[in-house]
Formats: sequence, C-alpha cells, structure tokens
Amino acid sequence: MIKITMFSSADKVAGQGVGSAYLELINLLRNRCSDNFEIKINRYDKSQISHYHTIDPLFYLSTFSRKRGRKIGYVHFLPETLEGSLKIPQPFRGLFYHYVIAFYKRMDQLVVVNPSFIQKLVAYGIPENKITYIPNFVDSDRFYHVSSEDKLALREKYKIDPQRFVVLGSGQVQERKGVPDFIRLAKQNPDVDFIWAGGFSFGRLTDGYSELKKVVDNPPANLRFTGIVSRDEIAELNNLADLFLLPSYNELFPMSVLEAFSCGTPVMLRNLDLYHYIIDGDYEPADNVNEMQMKLTLLRNDPARLAYWQKRAQKAAQEYSKEHLADVWTKFYKEQARKGDA
Repeated sequence: MIKITMFSSADKVAGQGVGSAYLELINLLRNRCSDNFEIKINRYDKSQISHYHTIDPLFYLSTFSRKRGRKIGYVHFLPETLEGSLKIPQPFRGLFYHYVIAFYKRMDQLVVVNPSFIQKLVAYGIPENKITYIPNFVDSDRFYHVSSEDKLALREKYKIDPQRFVVLGSGQVQERKGVPDFIRLAKQNPDVDFIWAGGFSFGRLTDGYSELKKVVDNPPANLRFTGIVSRDEIAELNNLADLFLLPSYNELFPMSVLEAFSCGTPVMLRNLDLYHYIIDGDYEPADNVNEMQMKLTLLRNDPARLAYWQKRAQKAAQEYSKEHLADVWTKFYKEQARKGDA
C-alpha cells in the first residue's frame, strides 16, 4: 500500500478548473485504486509520495521536510497563462511568477495536462525527464449524454424555449476566457440563447472585472450568467445546450471541454495551437470572433454538421475515460514510489 498525501487548496475557490481536476482525481483514486493507495489530504506526517496540486506558500515550506518523500507537482498553469486571468500589479507580478517556477523546481517530478507545456518548462530550466504528461478526465457517471425527453425536461427546468438554439460557455468570468467575445456573439444573435456558467472566482482581482461586472449585472435579454454553479448543474446545462463554445485565448486542458465531450455536446473552440496536441479534429475550430459568428450560423442551419461534431465529442470522451486514466495514474504512482525508495 503506497502512502500518498495530496496537498491542495483548489477546492476552497469554487468555479475553477483546477479544483474540478483535483476532485476528479481524488474520487478516481478512492473509488478505483483503493487497493493500491492510502490517500491523505493536507497532512504533514510521513508519506511516500506528496502530490502538490496548488502552490500555497505553506506547501512550499513543507517541501524541505524529509517526511514528504517523493514530491510530485501538478502544473495547471505557467506565468504566461496567468495573463488575462488575474490583475497583479508590478513588482508583485514578477515576484509571483518567479515563485511559481521556484515551486515547480522544488519537485522531483512534474505532471502536465498538455504536452505543449513540456518544452516551456524546459525553457525555465527544468529537465525534460522530470516532466510527465497525464491528461485531465471527467467522471462519466456524472457527465453523460441524456435522452431527447430528458433534454426537454431540462429545458423546462431552466425555463428555456425548447425551440431555441442554445449556446453554452463555462468557466471563470474573465478576459482570458474570451467572455467579451461570448457577449458580442450574444448581442449579434438575439434569436439564440447564450448561457455562461461561472462567476468571478477571484472577485475584483479578476482581469477586466469592472467592465465584465457591468454586463453580468445587466446582460442582453438572450444572455444568462448563472454565477458559480455545482458540477451537477454544469452537466445539466451541457445536456440542454446545442453547442458548447469556449472562446478562451489561453488554456492548458480545460475541464469544461471534457465535460461537454462527456455529455455528447458539440464543441466550438478558439483554434489555439495547444489544442492540436490533445483534441485536434474533435471540435469546430474558429480563429476569431468573426469566424465564430460564421460557423455558429453554419451549425444552426446544418443539422448534419452539428451531428458530426456531436459524434466527435462522443469519440473524444472515450479517449479520456476514467477507466483508462485509473491505469495511467496507478502506473505513475507506483513508478514514483520505486524511485523514492531507491
């Protein structure tokens, strides 16, 4: 039995993907791998493996203790991916970015959710052999495709016209997520319902908070901001939607996209290079908001095109199943434990 301590504060801030990824992994290990691992959370007694999901200063100090065993760091962001998320003034921004990399360098092994970040970490001076790629996943028992009858029932529950085309976006309300483009598309398509599931997880620290807050408080008639909602509600919203649209400018491996895939919801994304490493061919790509508008019109008027992307979503969901990832994580932790004992 391998003793693993998870260090995380991700679940203390609602509505962010890091917290969702962390909770999914904990549930996976406890439900499917309990014969192999003894899991503890934020405990400082001796452990064979310490897996750091967030970079809290207290966690950083704990890395200097021999009790921590083999130290694993989960890379959910790099300094450049924080641009457009948090509004941090200089010189604090530079100091914080330096701290992020210093934390990663304290680890014996890093796990990235997107292989495109391996070379970026190498550029920061971290050896490539200390970096492992393991993708995110979602629980298919919670996120799954429902019947047409259930979809109608969900639309009734959320007071949405069954005849309207519905576009869903989800994540924190911030500039980096492309929320201004989502708002623009809503204004350009008054006969389409737009729903953004998420809120200001970091309040006034959110980049673009003042301008976005004005729209959130007084949105167009066809645009609904739900605020931070539960993961069960996210699953329901994905199932009542005709299209999931995430216009983000920068991502690693967004949990929201995997959630849409798992519900069989067709996906449109801003065509970022980093997606090409992981989900190329599984989403409708658009380079900018004008192309999003053009392709939204195409999808609304061409059921066959929409059905094609639904099939691609279902295929992608199988590739990132919890069954497969349970085997991947089991192999990874056993290998790390052996290295720690050597």
